[in-house]
Amino acid sequence: MKIVFLLMAVVVVGIGIFEATMDPSGSERLQLLAVFLAMAAVTAILVVALRRVSTRFTTLRTVVVGVALVGLGLVAAVTLATAQLMFVTVHDLSLLIVVISFGSALGVVLAVSLALPLQTDLDRMRRAADMVGGGDLSARTGVVRPDELGAAARAFDDMAARLEANQRARREFLAAIGHDLRTPLAALRAGVEALEDGVAADPARYYRSINADLDAMGRLIDDLAVLATIESGGLEVPADMLDLAELADESIEAMAPVATSRGVTLRLDAAGGVSAIGGHQELSRVIRNLVDNAIRHAPEASEVVVRVSNGSGPELSVVDGGPGFAPDFVESAFESFATGDPARSRSVTGAGLGLAIARGFVTAHGGEIWALPGPGGHVGFRLPPVKETARP
Repeated sequence: MKIVFLLMAVVVVGIGIFEATMDPSGSERLQLLAVFLAMAAVTAILVVALRRVSTRFTTLRTVVVGVALVGLGLVAAVTLATAQLMFVTVHDLSLLIVVISFGSALGVVLAVSLALPLQTDLDRMRRAADMVGGGDLSARTGVVRPDELGAAARAFDDMAARLEANQRARREFLAAIGHDLRTPLAALRAGVEALEDGVAADPARYYRSINADLDAMGRLIDDLAVLATIESGGLEVPADMLDLAELADESIEAMAPVATSRGVTLRLDAAGGVSAIGGHQELSRVIRNLVDNAIRHAPEASEVVVRVSNGSGPELSVVDGGPGFAPDFVESAFESFATGDPARSRSVTGAGLGLAIARGFVTAHGGEIWALPGPGGHVGFRLPPVKETARP
């Protein structure tokens, strides 16, 4: 239907130009209108036919050349029909046919020349897709163009780069998980064997160590379970009315022993209560993860500040004096398998699931989470604003 309206618009414009540039008689006007309508009808039929036939062509070059030939044929038909209306002589008509044929041949050469680089670039994209599909995620198209085909090639290359980075990060992640499980398991085995052999000089201390290792393994397994729930899309959070500043204060109190053991001071910066809607347990987990991440990277005898405010929505940020995130790592800081930032590597933070879990919880609340580049660690999140009718 759209092509019909487009063709009618072309006919109207053509007749308008004819009226504006000529002084046609009534018969000339009707004859030209008949020619235009006939050619528009032929064009509509050709469009439908080409759409069906072009899907059977095996190369883009064939499609481009075919469309060019059909277009040239239409131009030739309109030109010859108009020439007949002008009552040109046989000699002039023959010359016109020769000129049109020569122009058509030039048009075919032009179409072929245009189709060749298109075909080449499409072949590069196809080969790159085959290589990525075969597991070679380092494959790239190498296509550089400013048009839509170039945009598609760039999108493909970006996708392949992300897949390659995720594959590398996944391997590192699994290696970190294996290390974090192997270490407490080895300690557990040694402790149990010492108790079984009766060589434990202080059994109570061994039991405390075993419990600590079991707690560490339990936390890791819980984190993996939570992350699996988040990534499967099955996470649901409550919609309770909360005070974000109060949650931050509770989290600071809970994390104070960890901060003290590392020589770090925690401070809350909040002018007053900040209403928010969400889950108490989930948002507390987010705040503690962000604070724990800051404590791990803050220099000794420094301060970690938790700021709570209410601008375009309830907002919380955690600032530390550490090296912060590298500029090229900020965008992927909250990815599940991100490991690219040397300042916040898993060699320090273990499996590194805290920020990924925090992002999952914030996203489930309809909020946004971010990290800013260093120096200085700066992470935060914002929740949707609380409507006035929902305030207590």
